[in-house]
Amino acid sequence: MDKGTVHIYCGKGKGKTTAAIGQAFKAACEGRKAKEEDELGFLKRLEPEIKVFRFEKFQECFEDLPEEKKEEEILNMKNALNFARKVLVTEECDVLILDEVLGLIPHGIAGEAELRTILEARSGSTDLYMTGVYGAREIWDAVDEVTELVAHKSLPAPD
Repeated sequence: MDKGTVHIYCGKGKGKTTAAIGQAFKAACEGRKAKEEDELGFLKRLEPEIKVFRFEKFQECFEDLPEEKKEEEILNMKNALNFARKVLVTEECDVLILDEVLGLIPHGIAGEAELRTILEARSGSTDLYMTGVYGAREIWDAVDEVTELVAHKSLPAPD
């Protein structure tokens, strides 16, 4: 059995989730199934081949949430980490995208040790994609590939 790979897409540039989803599409075309829980509505139409697993329930930035919603979001994110670990241990899919999981570290929701536990849960050939603005350099030694996106020029905000 081939060992899956771990990829990180990080940085302030746009396209991290899109890059991870693109890799999932590529894997699905090669006959691998991908799993993620989904707030990105259009991907619902592609299930069961591809699912998107997001670590944010609310549309607002975590920092902008009122305290009660922050507490709810933290609980959701911790539950999501446990679910991700289960998916990896049971090898439910060939491709798993943990969208915005890297942001759990700077917010103190999860630490390096918890993300390493997720990485160690991979026993089979599952490819794992982790995204987030935060680079999570503390786990780079445990992953196969890191792509850091940098915006050199941004479009103006629409009126």
